[in-house]
Amino acid sequence: MVLPSFQYHLFNAPLTLDFDVEPRYASLPNIMKAKKKPVEKLTPADLGVDYTPRLETLKVSEPPQRVGGGKVSSVDELVAKLKEAGITAV
Repeated sequence: MVLPSFQYHLFNAPLTLDFDVEPRYASLPNIMKAKKKPVEKLTPADLGVDYTPRLETLKVSEPPQRVGGGKVSSVDELVAKLKEAGITAV
């Protein structure tokens, strides 16, 4: 028995994927089944989890009060106020 010879051609082709995924909503029968299932309550000790705090709070304080701004009537006045504040252009 003689097998036919095949030729293979490899080429690069662009591949586009469309992920239009709809969320899966629970059906009414499955919701009713879930209501009948008992809920097992576990404590962290049951799971072997240590939840003691690892950080120490040193100080808590409120931020300083904000100072209101002012309006300027022209660009020249804005530039003068910026120079007074010590802000310069790069």
